[in-house]
Formats: sequence, C-alpha cells, structure tokens
Amino acid sequence: ILFYVLTIFVVIPLQAQADNESFVLVIDPGHGGKDPGAIGRKGKEKDINLAVGKLLGQYISAEHPNVKIVYTRNKDIFIGLKERSEIANKSNANLFISIHTNAVSKNSGVKGAEVYTFGLLSTNENFEVVKRENSVILLEDNYEQKYEGFDPASSESYIMFEFMSNKYAEQSVNFASLVQKELTKTAKRYDRGVKQAAYLVLRESTMPRILVELDFISNPEAENYLLSKTGQNVLARSICNAFNKYKKDFDRRTDAVLPDLTASNKEETPVKVETEKKVREDVKTEKQAEETVSPQKESDSGKKVYKVQILASTKKIPEKSPELKGYKVDFYVEKNWYKYTYGESSDRNEIENIRKKITKDFKGAFIITFVDGVKVPNK
Repeated sequence: ILFYVLTIFVVIPLQAQADNESFVLVIDPGHGGKDPGAIGRKGKEKDINLAVGKLLGQYISAEHPNVKIVYTRNKDIFIGLKERSEIANKSNANLFISIHTNAVSKNSGVKGAEVYTFGLLSTNENFEVVKRENSVILLEDNYEQKYEGFDPASSESYIMFEFMSNKYAEQSVNFASLVQKELTKTAKRYDRGVKQAAYLVLRESTMPRILVELDFISNPEAENYLLSKTGQNVLARSICNAFNKYKKDFDRRTDAVLPDLTASNKEETPVKVETEKKVREDVKTEKQAEETVSPQKESDSGKKVYKVQILASTKKIPEKSPELKGYKVDFYVEKNWYKYTYGESSDRNEIENIRKKITKDFKGAFIITFVDGVKVPNK
C-alpha cells in the first residue's frame, strides 16, 4: 500500500513534466518596498537585486524556452520571507535563487561574492549577515505567530537548523558551487566561497535553493559596479551560465529516469519500474544513513566524547585562516562539508562550559556527540 501511494505521488509529477517539458525556476530578488535592504553611498540593495533578478530571467527565458520563470517580485514591493517561500512551493519549483547584495558596517574594503545553501551558521561574520537578512520579518504583521517565536537576533533560535532534514542539500551545494565559480570567473568578483547559513527564506523552501550575495554595497568600488548596467548584466550572465550547466545535468538525469511517454502502452509500467527502483534506493540510502548514526550502535563499552562544532565550509580552511580566529581546531567531513570542531571531553558539563566561552567568537556554536569516533545524535 505504501509503495502504491508513493508511486502515485511520484509518477504524476514526472508525467506532467514530460508532457509540458517545463522546468520551473523561481527568482527571488531580495527585499523591496518598505524594506530597502543594505544601503550604500549611492544606491539601495533592493534596486540592485531586482535589476539583476529581472535580467537573469530574461537571459534564461531567451536560452531556455521550456523554463517557466516565476518572480517572487518583479517590481518595488514588499514581500515577506514566508510568502517568498510559499510562492516557490506553490509553483512546484525545481530551483530557487534568492538574490542579495552584501554589506558590512565597519570595513569598506571588504569585497567579493559568496553563495549560501541552507544550514547552520558558520562564523560570527556570517551570523551578522544572516541576522540582517532575517530581521526583515520584523516588518511583517504577526511575525511572532507566523514564525513560531523565532528571534532573528538570538543564536539559540538557529541551533535547531543543524538537525533539520534537507533532502536537497547535495543539489543545492552543486548549484551553489557552479554559481560561485561563474561569479569569480565571469564577473571577476573576489571569491568568498560557498557557505551554509540559516536564512529563513531558504528554510521554508522545498526544492534545491541558494542565496547569492553579489558583492558588498558598502565597498565604494563594488557599489559602482553593482549599480552599473554593465555590472548588473555581467552578474546576471554569470548566474545564467551556472544555470545552463545545472539544467544540462538536470535534463540528463531526468532523461535517464523518464521513459518515452509518446509511445503507445508505455505510460505506466516503465515509470513504475523506475519509481519503484528509486524508492527502494532511497529507502536503502536512508536505512544506511540511519544505521551509521543510530543510537543502537552505542554500547556500554563505547567511548563517548563531546565536541563543539563552530563552523562548516565546502572548502578545507587553512590552519592559520582568520576564519578560525586563532583557535586550534579539528574537523570531520560529512556530505561534502568540512565541519570544524573545538574542544573535546567525555564530560558534558565541561564541554558546555567550553561552548559558552567561545560563543563570543562563534555565536552559532553547538555540541555534537561521537561514540567510538562515529557521530551520533545528541541525547
């Protein structure tokens, strides 16, 4: 019965996609209306985001007639973060791109592009950016109820994000890497890397999704580029180039799963076979993952140690990198992410004291548990 139900929900969307030959892309120009976003010497973030977002849609529409473009906003209006996610979810989007412009309050020399996928906060600097972006909810009516008491300024509100399931993590990271590479290569932006962060607009969206920070409006040189027609076109072109590569791979994977639905009497069986195979593979993968971190693996003789996780990155961070703030750290690799930890103890109270001490430098730091060297769920 379970397989039959799963088959119904999987087969119908696949058939619809084959018939309509439509890939749905949601472009989300951040901020807008009463929310200007970051403000520079000459311009506002909301205007840059909208200009680049609309240009991106034009490029992709011209090169991919079968791609349906949905904008969360195509003019200067305010749209709440939850509403942006709902637009994407209701559109049955295949991909979500949120476009933003970065800023810092003190150092006008900071520059470069960075792309985020959904996940835990990594550094204190990232936390300041995330707080600013998420604080948009304070402009919304009934935000306390709408976001279930979430406080964008409190690090405790973000800790839950590490434990949220994200079935689109790998696809999101792959696309984020393509975009970051193009922004560096084509738009000649300084490479600040691909990172994880707990953006609410990404949390609520149920598809592969990324948030792009084009450059820093607080940097005079970067601001001039961001406000120029040339700069906006090149930035949009860069993201489009990355989309072209992602879409090509998407089509290849889809063609491998979908049968030729135009042939007679082939509508049902081939799709069911592929669907059943996919369901079995998914269940097998989930079971393997569950066994890897299952508490049942623990035994009385197992050595349990606690560590404090401080940040995560798709790139290995050099030992003397400023991001580590002088701390002597360890790391482990999980799903293509380098996850960095500080401290180690078999005493939970001792590691909690360590966590509290380093929150001045890593506000999103949290405790993780290992048994015989294997990461297990916290208890």
